[in-house]
Amino acid sequence: MPESPQVPPPPAKHKKEGLIIVHTGNGKGKTTAALGLAFRSVGQKMKVLMVQFIKGKWRYGEVEAAKLLKKSLEICPMGEGFTWDTLNRERDIRKAREAFEFGLHKIKEGNYDMLIFDEINYVTSYGYLPVEEVVAFLKNKPKKLHVVLTGRDADPRIIEMADMVTEMKEIKHPYKKGVKAQKGIEF
Repeated sequence: MPESPQVPPPPAKHKKEGLIIVHTGNGKGKTTAALGLAFRSVGQKMKVLMVQFIKGKWRYGEVEAAKLLKKSLEICPMGEGFTWDTLNRERDIRKAREAFEFGLHKIKEGNYDMLIFDEINYVTSYGYLPVEEVVAFLKNKPKKLHVVLTGRDADPRIIEMADMVTEMKEIKHPYKKGVKAQKGIEF
């Protein structure tokens, strides 16, 4: 694919502001990209909270790595796994609400520079959490807080508010050849 020409950015603002960042699309890499931002932020002595809406009790590599960085990176899996496995919509709605409110509560403590709501786009698109509540939070977030929202099917209202949006596009994936999720790659 030909690269698009580089356009010089407008003059930088002098004040520091937290960005709203969205990773969406059908391709792999949304959570991975958010973790890359988390890792980069930790390297800048920032404190990061990641709330995972769907991931639950599996042993995820990112959770194990965060234990090594526990003073700077906190990852909280609050889901029960893939929602299509649970078949209990009321419980999924309750778990999404708990995860969202947990994240809001932690942010009110004021100890974080970045909040990652991993998989939140799924729960809003499934109707488990009203997108209006997420939009209201984004409008009123602490000014210096960076917020990253991941998951397929990001709502157009969130995309409109975002400062940066990246869409992951699947070109090829081993799952389509029957290859199961790989340790260190998908979890």
